Amino acid sequence: MTLSWTVVCAVLLGALLHAFWNALVKSSTEKDLDMALQSLFGSLWAIPLVAWVGWPQADAWPYIVASAIIHVGYYVTLVAAYRHGDLSLTYPLMRGSAPLLVALSTCLVFGESLSPFAWAGVVGISAGVLALGLNARALHAPKAVAFALVNAVIIACYTVVDGQGARQAGNAVQYIAGLFLLQGVPFSLLVYRQRGNVLLRYAKNRWPLTAAGSLASKASYGIALWAMTRAPVALVAALRETSVLFAVCLGVFFLRETVTARRLAGAVVIVFGILALRN
Repeated sequence: MTLSWTVVCAVLLGALLHAFWNALVKSSTEKDLDMALQSLFGSLWAIPLVAWVGWPQADAWPYIVASAIIHVGYYVTLVAAYRHGDLSLTYPLMRGSAPLLVALSTCLVFGESLSPFAWAGVVGISAGVLALGLNARALHAPKAVAFALVNAVIIACYTVVDGQGARQAGNAVQYIAGLFLLQGVPFSLLVYRQRGNVLLRYAKNRWPLTAAGSLASKASYGIALWAMTRAPVALVAALRETSVLFAVCLGVFFLRETVTARRLAGAVVIVFGILALRN
C-alpha cells in the first residue's frame, strides 16, 4: 500500500476538521460537558449510517469494543489537558508524540515496513508538531503537559487498534459506523452521572455548536480510518497530525493566542515531512 495524493488530500481535509472540533472544546467554559455532547451526537449520527451500510462483521467487534474503552481515556485526558493549558501548547504535544508511537507499534506488532523517506517524514512531522507546542510555558503548566503526553499514548493505542480493526472488518465504512455508534455512549454516561441535569441545561444553548463539532470529529476520524485501509497506518497517523497547523491558526485568529518564529519554523518542518511521506 502506498500514500497516494487522493489519500493525502482526504487526510488533510480530515486534519482541518479535527482542528475545528478541538478548538470548539477548548473554547468552551465547560469542556467536559462539551465533549460529552459531541460524543453523544456522534452516536446519534451513527444510527442512520449503520442502517444504511449494515453492521460490521463479527471479527471486527473485539476491535470496536476495545477502541470504545480506550476512547473513554482519550476524552478524559483531552478535557483535562485543555482545562490546564492552552490549545497551542497541549494540542501539539498530544498530536506530535503519537505518530512516532504508532510507527513503532505498527512495525513491531503488525510488520508494516517504512522506507527511509517515510521514516524521515514521520519524524519530521512529529518534530515540527512538537516545535509548535513546546515552549517555556510548558514548564509552568506541568499538569497540562502530563495529561497531553498521556493522551498521546492513548491516541497511539486507539489508532493501532482501529487501523487493524478497519482492515479486519473488510468494510471500512461498516467498521466506522459500528465504532461511532458505540464510542460516544460510555463517556456521555460518565459525565451525566457526574454532572446530572447540568449537562441537559448546558445542551439547550450549546447543542448547535456541539452537533457541528461532532460531525467534524466523526468525519475527520472516518476519513482517517478509510485512509488506513489504503495506506500504511503510520503514514496516515503522521499526516493526520498536520491538524496542528490548522489548530495554531484557529488559536491565533479565534482564541487570540500568539504566533512566534519557532512556530513558523515548525510549520515549515511539517511541510517538508509531508513531502517526504510521498517519496
